[in-house]
Amino acid sequence: MHTLSTESIITELIAAVESLVPVYMENPEDEEKSRGHIAFCIMDEDGNVSGKFMGPDKIRARELYRVAWTKASQVYITGVNTGDFEKMYFDDPGNVNSFGIKAPDLVGWQGGQPLRLKNGKTLFVGFSGFRGVTDLEIMQRALQTIEERY
Repeated sequence: MHTLSTESIITELIAAVESLVPVYMENPEDEEKSRGHIAFCIMDEDGNVSGKFMGPDKIRARELYRVAWTKASQVYITGVNTGDFEKMYFDDPGNVNSFGIKAPDLVGWQGGQPLRLKNGKTLFVGFSGFRGVTDLEIMQRALQTIEERY
């Protein structure tokens, strides 16, 4: 069995997400929310950052990338999905404040998550543009398609 390097997985993950975007744009709710714009950010365990933003309005796409980066970096810091971290934070702010993320910088909605790779590494990803459940699913599905090939 061939195992890809983390760098190769990131390259393939970007391509897999790009190929899935049109599929998810077929959902009227996701298409309406995105208005043709999406962004995603991928961080590895060493803090290297990769990603992409897409859409006709560069300013909107850039804003979505800022959100995706914030989601990914929050997961990089906490190791916890963004939606779950919000619940932890507001249930017991004193307990999770040790991460150093203050409420104004907190991303509570879904879309940020760790992706555990077959090679034992973890990627910290954020996706923005679709509904939260889709933001999570598209990254998981992209990774699954890669891992099924190797």
